[in-house]
Amino acid sequence: MFKHNVTRRGFFRTAAATGVVAATIPVLGGCKNPVEDVIPSDPVIVEEDSATTILGEDGAFQYIEREFESKGEWELPLGNVPHEGEGTWLPVTTAGASAMPMVKCSAFSLESGELTEVVAAPITPNSPNVVIYDARCSDSAYAWVELDTLTKAWSLYAAGFANGALSGAPNTLWQGDSDWDPPRFAVTGNKVIWQVMPSLNGNKTAEMSHCYLWRTGASDATDVVESLGRFATAPSVSRGTVTLTPRVRNEEGTYYGITAYSLSDDLGTIIDRLVMPENVRPFHAVRMGDVFALSVEASYGYGGLLGSMGTYIGTAEGDFASVPLEPFANVSGKDGLFVVKSRASYYVVDTKEKGYTFLSAADRCVDYGEYPARVGETDTFVTFSTIKNVDTGYPASVLLRAFAL
Repeated sequence: MFKHNVTRRGFFRTAAATGVVAATIPVLGGCKNPVEDVIPSDPVIVEEDSATTILGEDGAFQYIEREFESKGEWELPLGNVPHEGEGTWLPVTTAGASAMPMVKCSAFSLESGELTEVVAAPITPNSPNVVIYDARCSDSAYAWVELDTLTKAWSLYAAGFANGALSGAPNTLWQGDSDWDPPRFAVTGNKVIWQVMPSLNGNKTAEMSHCYLWRTGASDATDVVESLGRFATAPSVSRGTVTLTPRVRNEEGTYYGITAYSLSDDLGTIIDRLVMPENVRPFHAVRMGDVFALSVEASYGYGGLLGSMGTYIGTAEGDFASVPLEPFANVSGKDGLFVVKSRASYYVVDTKEKGYTFLSAADRCVDYGEYPARVGETDTFVTFSTIKNVDTGYPASVLLRAFAL
């Protein structure tokens, strides 16, 4: 591991004189790609017919009749969008009752069925065009992004969180202009993990991308992982690990390393890595147990199996089970059970029993069915969907469902 100075080129931080109500968090140098030289990994290139194909004609996986116990259903007003969360509280962005504010931050309790307002309006000062853009939370921390719809400048804020409300003043974790994409981020326990990447259409495309970590109550954040170019996927948290996809093998070409880092030492240790074939970009990736669940959204025409569209469950050794369908979301599950979203519903793959079953979408859900509000290993699978009115056929409500795995 080694220290480095953090570059702030292309970023701006708001000084106290501007009147921001949130405290600004400085960023310290940290470990970049902590054990890059300790865990070498060759690109994983395997033949397309080498995987065990779920739904394949070879019969390696058989259909299994299985019912999943419902842990609850809740109907929310139209305009609420749940997001991925790990705990009892799920982050929700809620449409405002008027144009100001356009969006609010909320949280939904899977225990009480209560939807509570967390951030009533944007807190970025002197910016009438700013809206709340995205939100994530755990049971201990809440983070959200505010975006200026005209200038594309953005701010990432976070605070402690308890019982459906912020527990302390918000902190400004980062601010960027239109040369930098709004961050992809995750919240787990008392930690916020976010990526800062140059925009594809900006003036900073040659800059490095960074992943940062902040703990609630801390006076600073840490630069934990650096990537030449953009990370391929958002941070995906799963029981003690976070999976990132920085660029690796940079002297040789464009390779994405699907990498699981330990949360216990703030991403200071790499648990495992799977390097994709050259120029093949993963769509989603998460570490579950001893394997990666990853997806590719396009067929590249090269790179073997992992250069083809689909969802793959396996390791760097090349032993994969595949669901050769268009991927729509990250995978979740536990103990050899993997829930893979299809266009409308879900395939539930049991790699221990060599079987699969279906989890049907709710009746009258619109467009592409339900979406998961969980990522990685979980005991309770949570979904959400927009539901049509039975008489008019127009969207009428948002349905949350939870199932025991």
